[in-house]
Amino acid sequence: MKEALFYEKTEEEKVHCLLCPVDCHITPGRNGFCMVRRNEGGILYAPYYAQVTALGLDPIEKKPLYHFRPGSRILSVGGYGCNMRCFFCQNHEISLAEALPKTTRLLPDQLLFMAKELIADGNIGAAFTYNEPFVHYEYLWDCARLLKAEGLAVVIVTNGYVRCEPLAALLPYVDAMNIDLKGFTEEYYRSLKGGLDDVKETIRAVAAGCHVEVTTLVVPGRNDSPAEMEALSRWLGSVDRSIPLHLSRFFPRYQALDTPETDKEDLLRLKEIAAQYLAHVYVGNVD
Repeated sequence: MKEALFYEKTEEEKVHCLLCPVDCHITPGRNGFCMVRRNEGGILYAPYYAQVTALGLDPIEKKPLYHFRPGSRILSVGGYGCNMRCFFCQNHEISLAEALPKTTRLLPDQLLFMAKELIADGNIGAAFTYNEPFVHYEYLWDCARLLKAEGLAVVIVTNGYVRCEPLAALLPYVDAMNIDLKGFTEEYYRSLKGGLDDVKETIRAVAAGCHVEVTTLVVPGRNDSPAEMEALSRWLGSVDRSIPLHLSRFFPRYQALDTPETDKEDLLRLKEIAAQYLAHVYVGNVD
């Protein structure tokens, strides 16, 4: 196992994980809330380092990134675990599974080799996606530096729930991020075991450090009011009016099977509101 970054030892062999705002204090023999950072004998480890659950060559627009190398393709890599608990998770089979799904071991140098081999097929680098990439920070750190040194693009698709210090350390090796802005109330974020202010801080930092686009999955009855969309887009526009916002249509998944899919007309009305404050607003999953 690989020793984790960003933690401190506390009393009685407990460890305090400093990677994300969940702020886990982990006793020996237990995993953190993310399920993938484990205390063994007072040392925090990343036991699933380089264990990949999903791998594929995708259009960059699928991330979604519409204003970063449009028309290109990118090798997409997924792992296991997450530091939030979205009741509507679209990839819950790998991100929130009770046990480690089937995996393939793909070490950083092997990922680099694969990414370079796929350049002939239009690949521009690697995107870390499908689950929450930051919970595998050590793998991100090792892969991003290798890819960047070879002139390949590094993309992260994330919920943005990460502390400032690890984010700042990684940002010089990242070319683009798509960050989920789940909604715009603390109450909604608490229901997902996250924090709105923490994600807003991530968006500000990333907007100053690399290309960023933002995605909001519009869930009927939860984050789809015109007032909330106005507040969200007004704030995002205050960071940078040119940040693209993707409003994604919800379909029933995971623990939200009784929630209806987002009405297309409602999505288009929310787009009109957001477009008052942002230069680029898109709707997704409508076809």
